[in-house]
Amino acid sequence: MAINAWNKEPVIFASCAIGLMGLVLPVISPYTKYSGMINSAVPYTYPVPVRDDGNLPDIPVHPCEQRGDRLQWLKDL
Repeated sequence: MAINAWNKEPVIFASCAIGLMGLVLPVISPYTKYSGMINSAVPYTYPVPVRDDGNLPDIPVHPCEQRGDRLQWLKDL
């Protein structure tokens, strides 16, 4: 059927093929996977610096303190 369609209407067949590729390629692209991983790692709102008085164990004492995920997978790309 595809060969018959190509013989009768090559422009319409080519445009349909390009349209289908435009729908399928983003799903199977590795860029989609990595952009999703980067978007999930970046917060929507950035935290306001808070001084630690000893009662906040989840907040680093200093902004440069190494806490949380270091995003090593992003550095290894």
